[in-house]
Amino acid sequence: MLPLSPDALRQRLRSFASRAQPLRILLTLGSLMAVCGYTGHADAVIPLFLGAIASALAETDDSWRGRFRAQVVTLACFAATAFAVEALFGLPLLFITGLALAAFSLTMLGAVEARYKAIAYATLILGMYATLGIENMASHGIDAAASRGREPLLLLAGAAWYGVFSVLWCAAFPAQPVQARLVTLFTVLGNFVRFKASLFEPLRGVDIESKRLSLAQLNAEVVTELNAAKESIFRRIGARAPTGRISRYRGLYLIAQDVHERASSSHDDYNALADAFFHSDLLYRCQRVLGLQGLACQRLAASIERREPFEVGTETVQALADLRSAIAHERARAQSPERLMLLGSVEALARNLAQLDGQLTGASQPSARAGRTEMGLFDRSPRSWRDAVERVRRQLTPRSPLFRHALRLSIALVAGYGVMRLIHPAQGYWILLTTLFVCQQTYGDTISRMGQRIAGTALGVVAGWALLQLFPQPLVQSVIAVAAGVLFFATRATRYLLATASMTLLVLMCFNQVGDSGVLLVPRLVDTAIGSAIAGLAVLLVLPHWQARRINELAATALRGHANYLRQIVAQYRTGARDHLDYRLARRNDHNADAALSTAVSDMFREPGYVRPRAGVALRFLIRSHTLLSYLSALGAHRAALPDSAQMAVLRTAAEGAIEALDALAAGLESGSVDGPRDTAAELAARSALAQAAAASGEPDPQARTFHTELGLIWLQIDALRGHAREWLRPEGTEPPAV
Repeated sequence: MLPLSPDALRQRLRSFASRAQPLRILLTLGSLMAVCGYTGHADAVIPLFLGAIASALAETDDSWRGRFRAQVVTLACFAATAFAVEALFGLPLLFITGLALAAFSLTMLGAVEARYKAIAYATLILGMYATLGIENMASHGIDAAASRGREPLLLLAGAAWYGVFSVLWCAAFPAQPVQARLVTLFTVLGNFVRFKASLFEPLRGVDIESKRLSLAQLNAEVVTELNAAKESIFRRIGARAPTGRISRYRGLYLIAQDVHERASSSHDDYNALADAFFHSDLLYRCQRVLGLQGLACQRLAASIERREPFEVGTETVQALADLRSAIAHERARAQSPERLMLLGSVEALARNLAQLDGQLTGASQPSARAGRTEMGLFDRSPRSWRDAVERVRRQLTPRSPLFRHALRLSIALVAGYGVMRLIHPAQGYWILLTTLFVCQQTYGDTISRMGQRIAGTALGVVAGWALLQLFPQPLVQSVIAVAAGVLFFATRATRYLLATASMTLLVLMCFNQVGDSGVLLVPRLVDTAIGSAIAGLAVLLVLPHWQARRINELAATALRGHANYLRQIVAQYRTGARDHLDYRLARRNDHNADAALSTAVSDMFREPGYVRPRAGVALRFLIRSHTLLSYLSALGAHRAALPDSAQMAVLRTAAEGAIEALDALAAGLESGSVDGPRDTAAELAARSALAQAAAASGEPDPQARTFHTELGLIWLQIDALRGHAREWLRPEGTEPPAV
């Protein structure tokens, strides 16, 4: 085998270091196991391991200063919980009352931001771990009074030891999480762009609606990664101007935003384009350019991962030149006005693709600024304690999904404790721990976790029994326990079944260090099944919050997002394109609302059929809403200051009418009625203005022509959305009105 070159070795080390949390877990658990083995305190392994695992579950992406502050808060919460559990453990009524109140309060704390949500969840888990440790001591005949404080202190020691590795890692590799986020972002963005290219196949009878639905789901993934990358960058710059790699990464993030807007845009109806250019290679050339740009996004992701300069390549430049040549050839042959109008949309698409390629070319510059003057990011974290309290207060209503989940989890834990006391109070706290892990905010996620938790536990029990028989040596079992912990954190976000099996294996190996874990095999399976069943019944019976009941609210938010985005776009057709914070914030809020609606509709199809009788209507609404967003993105991609003229005045009137119509439709969805007058005076004026602009379509300015085309498409979507909203709000058992 040939030795690795220095560059290849550095690449291997970077790749290994990018698996940050599993590596930190390896260092933490390995060192703890070594110390316990060397000092002969094998009985300390279980609480130390569980404390470290809880601390890792509380970890969020942050700078080393932010991570240090979060670690202090985490240890304080852990200490209060662990000592409270120990004090109340022998008092069943007080214990379960305290646990229910803690579950509700800590879950509601998640309304503040993701950092506190993770800390709160990990604190509840540590409380359950404390019960397991105290119960384990009692089962081995250890005097509770003589060992008071031992279990909480060991849990805190394990949590603090992981915290040391976490803070030091953040200080040693400050930019590594941002790098990993950008790699994922450009990979997902490349997938989105390449799928978008499939819409340009000039084939008749293609189901464009299903492709748009898939595109909406892919768009939700891109939006999630954009938000995660922004938060990762912001936590490392705050109010300071970034330097070095963080400065470049911020520029790359802003480039990703622009690429996303341009790739999201639609310039005309795809079926109309396919019919018009069925016998031409024009759309295939559009498809080739966009496909190459998707590949360029993925190559950019690879260059970020390797920290190598990004080489743009010449394939896209040549493909764009071929596209322009094909457009010129088609224009020389086109005769009908309809074909010329559609060809104008293709020309606008070609300009957009050229600008998209320019953004990707800008990623090859060391600063990745691409001529930007405004690069600010919006901070969504609470600005003060009052702001944090206000965020929680706004969620204290039965209409809030978070409030319902908090109350549901508390009731589920109380029910689990009652079942545990009734069936077998010894070694029964696995029921509560399983309920805590399985009970999620949505029905679909809970049911999915139920099956995976039970199957994963069964797999872990079988694997644990086999490994205990094959390797009775404590040292080998210790190595297996550490490896299982690493595997848990490597798979918990993507393969929950395997992660559950790994954690079960870790527990069995650790308990076998101080006793016979064989007695845990059957109870572990039974308790997991009971806890999972309780979680499933809770999400079904206790304040179920079906997604169909949220569609009105989420759809209204999406429509208001469209209106605000269009408002910002129209303003820039007066002043010229500027990517200032207000514009980028309106764009991001609109995409966030679209992603939230897409996620809710997807979750709806995982719920029982009887609670979603009109799920098809919601699906059609989502497709139309996302299509409207794509037309808005096209308007945003072509922003330019247009000279004042009579035609521009009527176009702006039509745009302002569309904004008012979207706001009115959002208000109707929130109030539960969109059956007002179909055409208000403002809407009639807007439609009349659009018709006047169409009559004066001899305007040679391609930007004005694009503005007019996109506005016409937007109004078509508004009409369709209004019809879907009426159908969604129609009372059960009534027929739709005759058209």
